[in-house]
Amino acid sequence: MITLHTQRLIMRRWLPGDLQPMAAVNADPEVMRWIGSGATRSLTQTASGISSWEQEWDIEGFGLFAVELRASGELAGFVGLSVPHFLPEVLPAVEIGWRLGRPYWGRGIATEAARAALDYGFRERGLERIISIAQRGNDASERIMRKLGMRLDRETVDPTCGRTVRVYVIDAPGCASG
Repeated sequence: MITLHTQRLIMRRWLPGDLQPMAAVNADPEVMRWIGSGATRSLTQTASGISSWEQEWDIEGFGLFAVELRASGELAGFVGLSVPHFLPEVLPAVEIGWRLGRPYWGRGIATEAARAALDYGFRERGLERIISIAQRGNDASERIMRKLGMRLDRETVDPTCGRTVRVYVIDAPGCASG
């Protein structure tokens, strides 16, 4: 089982005890504001999401890590890699993304975890390029993307909800950028 450790975090596969705290993250309208249509998700929808994320791990060899604080054991949310099927124009691609509960915002947790996930994608999975997608207006996520060294590639529309998104890219160290 893949587990990553950073200074403050444990990034791991999903456990049954993660359902309730992740459902609380998904039920917060402010957290979900920039995800798809902005709708919150129920406990059942969260359980289905976690199941899908675990299937992606089994199929792709990468996925969304449950992000746990080392000091307290609290689940902060997720950070990791996935295939962005919702945006066919960027495929084939692997996206890095994150979703943390509000108590964990502004503490550098998403950036710390995303750096570890990028390193995993490039070094362990041999990916040559990773993208990240944020809805226009989600300035906090775009700041994280720039901190990670990503550059804006394009602006387009998410066909699942009609919202404008920005696609950022980063190439593996040593790979030529396009």
